[in-house]
Amino acid sequence: MSILRGEEGPLNPMTSLNRQITLASRPVGLPKVSDFQLAYTVLPLPAAGQMLVRSVYLSLDPHMRDGMSAEPSSGGSVAIGEVMPGRAVGVVVESNDASIRAGDTVEGMFGWQEFAVARAVDARKLDPEAAPITTALGVLGMPGLTAYFGLLDVCNPQPGETVVVSGAAGAIGMLAGQIAKIKGCRVVGVSGPDTKVAWLRDELGFDAAITHTGATELGDQLREACPAGIDIFFDNVGGAIGDAVIRLINVRARIAVCGQSARYDLNTPEVGPRWLIQLFVKQARAEGFLVSSYLDRFPEARQQLATWLKAGRLKYREDVAQGLESAPQAFIELLQGRNEGKRLVQLSDLLAGSASSSRNARG
Repeated sequence: MSILRGEEGPLNPMTSLNRQITLASRPVGLPKVSDFQLAYTVLPLPAAGQMLVRSVYLSLDPHMRDGMSAEPSSGGSVAIGEVMPGRAVGVVVESNDASIRAGDTVEGMFGWQEFAVARAVDARKLDPEAAPITTALGVLGMPGLTAYFGLLDVCNPQPGETVVVSGAAGAIGMLAGQIAKIKGCRVVGVSGPDTKVAWLRDELGFDAAITHTGATELGDQLREACPAGIDIFFDNVGGAIGDAVIRLINVRARIAVCGQSARYDLNTPEVGPRWLIQLFVKQARAEGFLVSSYLDRFPEARQQLATWLKAGRLKYREDVAQGLESAPQAFIELLQGRNEGKRLVQLSDLLAGSASSSRNARG
């Protein structure tokens, strides 16, 4: 079954082209637009058990940078010339699997391209009437799941505890902080410009928010914002921010290592303070985690996140770039911290009415 149509009528799989963003060269430090290439390929055809999807929204995430530094055989995830990987929401235009029909809205790993062939079993069917489709890439997607399990399972927050979140205005941080508030904690966000700090404090309800303008100044700000010390640290950034926070942790503190974006663009590793002694002295625990380890509990988490979202207890912001060709620059800006909330790229006007109605959307 097929609804393979373009702007001016039916698409011809033999002659229609698919636009893709591929990796052109390995970045040295911060990626450049020239490290990516806009490629054209023949529209792919789905085999048995597969579907052809036209992407509507593409998700950009900081961790993508880590996979660009080496060949897959050496620990990277993207080979030169390959399509950049990434999650997307799209519309099924042709299906060779009985569980998926043409016209269904789905979310999956479709990559930085306008059309993708994927196994139907690997995609998640969405209900556009239940929530804006963009939330499948944000608050009800991997960022929301990561915040949920990283905070609740790894850190086990208790009412009255002080929680510090780095990268607090990003897709994961903004949700981790709000979940901590729901659990009765005092929440301090560490972010960039004053505009983000004001948003965290005034609109998301963080008890305090500070900028990361410098390690020394940051330490002073943290001490002022956390007079009773720090019980939980949800770390998306690492680097100097992590060094400053670790100095203030309390006895039995818990640290969830979610990301280390401060090191993604480094050519050589930084030599920072050796703070493992703090874990020893404070009998604290630092734990890294991968959200994929909680796969069997995704439905539970999505249900709870959706309940909080509908009740107005979770808010979110989306920063949307337009057009596939804008993805490289939008990704670079994300790594520079120039995004506000979840970074997305809109590739098509399909289902536009089911998406959030503004550039900065709040649940």
